[in-house]
Amino acid sequence: MQTTTTSAGETAALGRTLARQLKPGDVVALSGQLGSGKTCFVQGVCEALGVRTHVGSPTFTLINEYPAPFGTVVHIDLYRISSMRELAALGIQEYFTERCICLVEWPELAGPLLPPGHVTVGFRHGGGDTERVITIDGGRQ
Repeated sequence: MQTTTTSAGETAALGRTLARQLKPGDVVALSGQLGSGKTCFVQGVCEALGVRTHVGSPTFTLINEYPAPFGTVVHIDLYRISSMRELAALGIQEYFTERCICLVEWPELAGPLLPPGHVTVGFRHGGGDTERVITIDGGRQ
């Protein structure tokens, strides 16, 4: 499915829509340039999953865990990871369990570690300053 959003609010709303289809154990890989809407999308997903705390980008912390009614939403940002060795030390596979829904930004490095059947969401800048083209593949759309 491909759609175009024209505001941060619409991007978050699309995240809320996807969240209604997610279940514990799901992994969502979020690919796109800096500023392409990944964090707005994640904020919408988290809101719909019942996260009640501030959701921000884990660019410097690498992993944020958010309590939710079903368990934990895990937001992983691999932007600053530069090798498979660093990735292995991070231990992201430990989060790929039935107690978590994982949202992975910059998943390209983690490719071989991502579980089969993960959802892929691609983001790119559209024609205007706030326009984003978002493609969702996999999962239960």
